[in-house]
Amino acid sequence: MSLWFDVARVSAGVNVALLLALVWVWGRNYAQFRSKHALGLAMFGVFLLGENAFALYIYLLDPTLSVWFASEAVPPIAWRGMMALHVLQTAGLLFLVWVTWD
Repeated sequence: MSLWFDVARVSAGVNVALLLALVWVWGRNYAQFRSKHALGLAMFGVFLLGENAFALYIYLLDPTLSVWFASEAVPPIAWRGMMALHVLQTAGLLFLVWVTWD
């Protein structure tokens, strides 16, 4: 199993946790204030949460794709790219969490 695969999986898992927290806060803000901004943030969070949850499902649970991704069949350049996207997304979400809770 590749280091890139492990980093991508962990990053996707962290993204799911961060997005759950953000959607909870943004959803609560929308329920309280009924602002379009809060609704937009909550919807953005829900869609990004769906994307990350689906990626995590593919990496860990899908009977066909998880085996393929865990094998050496995926070229390292593809893994580096996928890992970079997940890690950059984690950095962006950490910043959003910091701004949201400040």
